[in-house]
Amino acid sequence: MHFRKAVIEDIPQMHAVRMAVKENRLSNPLLVTETDYIPYLTMLGKGWVCETKDNGIVGFGIIDADKHNIWALFIQPGFEEKGIGSKLHTLMLNWYFRTRRTNL
Repeated sequence: MHFRKAVIEDIPQMHAVRMAVKENRLSNPLLVTETDYIPYLTMLGKGWVCETKDNGIVGFGIIDADKHNIWALFIQPGFEEKGIGSKLHTLMLNWYFRTRRTNL
């Protein structure tokens, strides 16, 4: 598994993971569209993905630095319980608190 910063080109795979989750499913899939990810990756915060060689992106997290919350943290079904969510969570919070310290 490889963790890296998310880029705009990752959005279709990230969105596919979001739509595949079994927990915290959207009652209306149109509530979150692929275009909704763009401001969080470019202006409001930052995101990270976990990818595997065989499966592509299997998890992602996005932090909203503007509203001081985690906007998304989702893992592809079948990849739960492997520490992916914990690692993504750590990456997001480390970035957030490092960024906040430099902006104070």
